[in-house]
Amino acid sequence: MQRRHFLKQSGLLVAGAFTLQQSKLWAAPSKTISPFGVQLYSARDVLPKDPKGIMTQLAQFGYKQFESYSGPKGFLWGMEPKEIKTFLGDLGVKMVSTHFDFGKAANSSDQLKKDIEMAKGAGLSYLLCPYIGAQKSWDDWKKIADNFNKVGEEVKKSGLKFGYHNHDYSFKPLDGKLPQEFLLENTDPKNVMFELDLCWIDVAGVNTAEHLKKYGKRYELCHIKDYTVKGGRPVQNDIGEGAVNFKKTLRSVLDNSSIKYFLVEQEEYPSSPMESLKKDAEYMKKLSV
Repeated sequence: MQRRHFLKQSGLLVAGAFTLQQSKLWAAPSKTISPFGVQLYSARDVLPKDPKGIMTQLAQFGYKQFESYSGPKGFLWGMEPKEIKTFLGDLGVKMVSTHFDFGKAANSSDQLKKDIEMAKGAGLSYLLCPYIGAQKSWDDWKKIADNFNKVGEEVKKSGLKFGYHNHDYSFKPLDGKLPQEFLLENTDPKNVMFELDLCWIDVAGVNTAEHLKKYGKRYELCHIKDYTVKGGRPVQNDIGEGAVNFKKTLRSVLDNSSIKYFLVEQEEYPSSPMESLKKDAEYMKKLSV
């Protein structure tokens, strides 16, 4: 009788603990993505003609962080570092990162030094390689990884961080292995971090949650974009109007990575860039994951 009573009580305790654990999962508090930012390339059709005006509009839409790119007048848009830092500060915005001409900087120490000085003076935290293209061999990918380590070491000396922004090609297998994983495994975490494009990993057919469970600590920024496959190719939509399940995807990002910057990017528009970016901002304000 004592043994039966013990087993019964033990079973109740286990069941109770399981129920409590499940209730915790079910009652996990939802989170909003705040603040959120925008990659300025999204406004590339209008930004070069009026950088300050377009940046002001984006701030009014609710974007609190900007990620720049190398435009006709550089990633600071013709402004001096202190000038753009003050201008954006008055708007309540911080430029946290920029995509820059990695190839040029990797081949010129003077250019890399200039890029670092400009970024640091403007208060940025990250210099990011935006595109390298698919490589034909693992020797080619090794050269890329070596260059990442070299540039990353120099960037780190300045107090900034260097990273790589993926497209779908680095998530497509080469001889059975993903180039993205090769880069993650053959670059020094002290000198190289990564920015995850949540569209392109999905387009490539890779499970975002599983990838982040393994490599999530290496990622510190992400791009948020939506898309629908039409005619065999991904076509970008305003956020919330495509096929991406953002509640599921962003919850996975929050739970399994070191990502702390969430940047909207849209490269195709139903009507106009600014109309889409305004709608994207409204969606992000209401999104709870």
